[in-house]
Amino acid sequence: MKRRTAVVGVALLAGALLSGAGTPAAAAPPPQPGSPGAVAAADQALGRHLGEARASAADRFVAVRSEVDANGAAHVRYSRTYQGLRVYGGDIVVHTAPGGSYAGTSVGLAAPLSVSTTAKVSKAGAEQAARAGFSGRITAVDGSELFVDASSGRGRLAWETVISGWAPDGQTPSKLHVITDATTGAYIGSFDEIESILGTGNSIYSGAVGVDTTQSGSSYQLIDPTRGNGRTCDMNNGTSTCTTFTDADNVWGDGTNASRQSAGVDAAFGAATTFDYYKNVHGRNGIFGNGTGVPSRVHYGNAYINAFWDGAQMTYGDGAGNARPLVALDVAGHEMSHGVTEAVAGLVYSGESGGLNEATSDIFGSMVEFYANSTADPGDYDIGEKININGNGTPLRYMYNPGLDGASHTCWSTTTKNVDVHYSSGPANHFFFDLAEGTGATAYGTSPVCGSAPAVAGIGRAKAEQIWFRALDVYFTSTTSYVNTTTPSNTARAYSLQAATDLYGLCSAEYKAVQAAWTAVNVAGNDTSCAANDFTLAASPGSGSVDPGSSVTSTVSATLIRGSEQAVDLSVAGLPAGATASFSPSTVTSDGGSSTLTISTTAATPSGVYAVTITGTGTEATRATTYSLTVNGVPGCTGSNSTDVAIPDNTTVESAIVISGCGRAPSTASTVEVHIVHTWIGDLVVNLVAPDGSTYLLHNRTGSSTDNIDQTYTVNLSGETANGAWKLRVQDAASLDTGYINSWTLTL
Repeated sequence: MKRRTAVVGVALLAGALLSGAGTPAAAAPPPQPGSPGAVAAADQALGRHLGEARASAADRFVAVRSEVDANGAAHVRYSRTYQGLRVYGGDIVVHTAPGGSYAGTSVGLAAPLSVSTTAKVSKAGAEQAARAGFSGRITAVDGSELFVDASSGRGRLAWETVISGWAPDGQTPSKLHVITDATTGAYIGSFDEIESILGTGNSIYSGAVGVDTTQSGSSYQLIDPTRGNGRTCDMNNGTSTCTTFTDADNVWGDGTNASRQSAGVDAAFGAATTFDYYKNVHGRNGIFGNGTGVPSRVHYGNAYINAFWDGAQMTYGDGAGNARPLVALDVAGHEMSHGVTEAVAGLVYSGESGGLNEATSDIFGSMVEFYANSTADPGDYDIGEKININGNGTPLRYMYNPGLDGASHTCWSTTTKNVDVHYSSGPANHFFFDLAEGTGATAYGTSPVCGSAPAVAGIGRAKAEQIWFRALDVYFTSTTSYVNTTTPSNTARAYSLQAATDLYGLCSAEYKAVQAAWTAVNVAGNDTSCAANDFTLAASPGSGSVDPGSSVTSTVSATLIRGSEQAVDLSVAGLPAGATASFSPSTVTSDGGSSTLTISTTAATPSGVYAVTITGTGTEATRATTYSLTVNGVPGCTGSNSTDVAIPDNTTVESAIVISGCGRAPSTASTVEVHIVHTWIGDLVVNLVAPDGSTYLLHNRTGSSTDNIDQTYTVNLSGETANGAWKLRVQDAASLDTGYINSWTLTL
């Protein structure tokens, strides 16, 4: 079964943790780890900073790719397994400075994994569920794999089942990956590897262009010998056999659809231009990174209004009535850019990560169009304007004002993660346009700002495309999103700012433009404010545990990063009920000052794990850091947590109870008393999570429109260890209704 870290068919519409270098499953041909020296340095850095990778003792890491900057800094991507199982969303990038010292980690996990690896749902059950979710004609079940799904930042055991067949139109091939919870059997999600978009050569859309061909005897073949022998062939309006185009005089097509060669010229020109763009602008050796050419198949199917990338090749239909082949240059650049995204970052093809995946293809599809500099198809920020899929002369999407298509999000909102990835691409498309061209009236359209954001002055396409590519290439993980409350650093804003810092300097004009462009699309961040005098804040240790009625301490220190020192007032937020905090001293200097933070609890402080925010407010800048506080339960076999936890739409939240001092095994009749305030409990999935990660289903979307859960569940927990952090995990699996965890009590 083909393994993916993200969909490959995409279109317009503690222990010895290091396993050495390896090869990930990705677009064929797969990338290689790269520089052995960079990998060795990253291995050593990772081994010394496992905490920042959110590593557990059961994790193993394999280096899959490395990039080395001109100054010797390096960036090594790793895949992760947990107890031998693949971890989807567990990938990391370890960054090292010139000389090999550690410089940070890009990571999507919020905490080390603690998951049971014993499935309660059988492989056969998962495959039956996957079959039921397939629309069209099934030709084969390609198998199921047990893996850890950590795409949300937290792990859960799941099955991935692959179903092959044909979509309802009978022409679009389908390889559907269905993800099922291996504990509850609940549907988690799905993605298709095939996602529909809906000599001298005379092309249909780009005019007269040069195409590189291969001579074979007295004739010529449309095979590009200068770009890895990329082949262009004719599907003859079928779905199986593709015949390489040949010609006697090396003059191809007539610029109209009357000649079957014309569409082939467009496809060959698109493949060559995209190859050249990545090589000459970004230093990437073609789509796959190894110089291999891209096969292009044209005249696919009968009146097929689609084009797709399947991970290894391009396929183009002829449009309605076989009259308008979908071979425009930005379509080619868009589709093949999915191959680049898959090979380098593997962005998950759903939610906000899927939107960033789609936006990346829109961005580079447009940049390929500008790179070609064709008078027949000049560069613009309209997507698919030449192929007229809408039938009224309008493009598929507008980067300068995404909402003009009637569905895309122009500004980020809390609902962006819920829409189709072609529409959640809107904020990133809008950001890129604003970064390159600026807001307001431009030569390409009028770009609005969101809310009361200030206007943005563009820095030009050349700088904007370099910033986006570097962020994708060396910082994005598979789960990078617009806004991430679980792992705030794993966002497109944070990584594009780091890319701008690498290329142009911290607080450079380009850095400030990136900040302004994200703000203009309503994506905020906790990044450097570029104050003249600035500092960072840190807590050491960054976590601690305490018994109710006792206290715990940490040293909070400020470090000057720019300018002159300033006085910094310290404060905290996020303490549990009954807990207080004090600083000694309460004010420090930004140039190396430190203070002792003491967190004191009372006997009534509820057990649980709390993220405490420590804020340093200076005269010119404000910085913050997080301290993880664990409050142990009162010695015994019962615990409660009455701290409210909000349950937003389509989100999973947790509330913890820490059991300590329980001198026996849990009972076969343990009880979980749950009180959740919610206006539609049919939206909710509620699980009890044991300290080892095992889950026990309490409530699974029953009750329809009933308000609130006030129920005591009896659960056999006799196979579990009593002491440790138990969690109530609540998933809101639908839109509109929201609520909060009011309280819960666990009796073992």
